[in-house]
Amino acid sequence: MVMSLGWMLLERLTGLHDEHIDKHFIYTNFIAIPAIAVYVFGLLDKRENDYNGVMNYSEGFLSGLLITLVVTLFVPVTQYITLNIITPDFFPNMIEYVTRNDIMTREAAENNFNAQIYMMQGLIGALLMGVLTSAVVAIFTRKS
Repeated sequence: MVMSLGWMLLERLTGLHDEHIDKHFIYTNFIAIPAIAVYVFGLLDKRENDYNGVMNYSEGFLSGLLITLVVTLFVPVTQYITLNIITPDFFPNMIEYVTRNDIMTREAAENNFNAQIYMMQGLIGALLMGVLTSAVVAIFTRKS
């Protein structure tokens, strides 16, 4: 949650939610780097502190799923803080950008850039990417 909020703040401060919104679609994807790091450090910590330095794939994967569950449960809180405190003008700015540049009609933009859609994307994304990340990171953090 702290990492996600920090990333959103960084995006806002660097102008990706207003003056450089045209680059948002590119740079927002780099959140994967610190997100994966959270899983790596979490599983390494789990291996060392709970499994006495030895962890098989199943233990790592299940531990990653636990991280995924926690992250997914906090998505609504993270989304609320992001959209109401960090960057309340994100949706109007994005709608203006995509309509001004003929990327979408205003109706399509309003249907795509709103809190309900972002909440669903956040929940589904956290769940799917968490499971995938857990599956991959557990391979590299296992130790027998």
